[in-house]
Amino acid sequence: MDRQFKKIAKRHQYAARASTAFMYAILVSIAMNFFWTPGKIYASGITGLAQVVSTVAGRYFGVTVSVALMLFALNVPLFLLAWKSIGHRFTVFTILSVGLASIMIKVLHPITLSTDPIICAIFGGAVNGYGTGLALKNGISTGGLDILGITILRRTGRSIGSINIAFNIFIVVAAGFLYGWPYAFYSTIGLIVNARVMDMTYTRQQKMQVMIITDRPKSVIDSVQNNIRRGITIVHGAEGAYNHNEKTILFTIISRYEMPELEMAMKVADPKAFVSITDTIKILGHFYEPTL
Repeated sequence: MDRQFKKIAKRHQYAARASTAFMYAILVSIAMNFFWTPGKIYASGITGLAQVVSTVAGRYFGVTVSVALMLFALNVPLFLLAWKSIGHRFTVFTILSVGLASIMIKVLHPITLSTDPIICAIFGGAVNGYGTGLALKNGISTGGLDILGITILRRTGRSIGSINIAFNIFIVVAAGFLYGWPYAFYSTIGLIVNARVMDMTYTRQQKMQVMIITDRPKSVIDSVQNNIRRGITIVHGAEGAYNHNEKTILFTIISRYEMPELEMAMKVADPKAFVSITDTIKILGHFYEPTL
């Protein structure tokens, strides 16, 4: 019975991820066809590189190269890297999301809502940022530098923040050379909006410190750790100033994405516990990050 339930749950999870990949594909195609292309705005990462290659091929070599085709082609080496270094299931869903995005960019008929580069940068960045954040929130990679980032993180323990920055600087400089330097600044606005909206949507990377004051520490610890994979620090010997009852203080760090699980765990274990949650600026030391 338990095995049957797990199979059904996994099937539902796969269906949810596939539908999310389709939603991401629609949103990135809207950003590309309705805003970025009319406004001559470049996206970040591999999508931006696909736009650069397409523009250069058409302008200097007279060859028409579809951005949709180039987006998929540039991701192929990264698919192979993901298959070898990350996992087969991860790679399959990545191929699905990138493949659907390429198809939708090609199929969705472009509508020029505006050619104002500032409007196109802001709205294109917002739409794509929401789509990317939604995909990441539901455990789907959108390909590109995500794959490189996870691979390097697993092998070295280091993030590729500097590589991301360097890559996007290249995209911005390319926009300046190809369309004029004002468009480099417009593309920068788009990148900032994209990153901001993505952060607002994908809350897994936002860390929060949780302080729990309870007189039922064992129940709380068991309940929290059964719902969330987090360590907990216990401080014994606390005392309530009103009734002078003995209390225990528990500290842990969670992501904002895990807030619903924490609230559920607290309702089950100790609904009367005092819980204080604050944003965490920086963490030194190990913090478990689940793989997409």
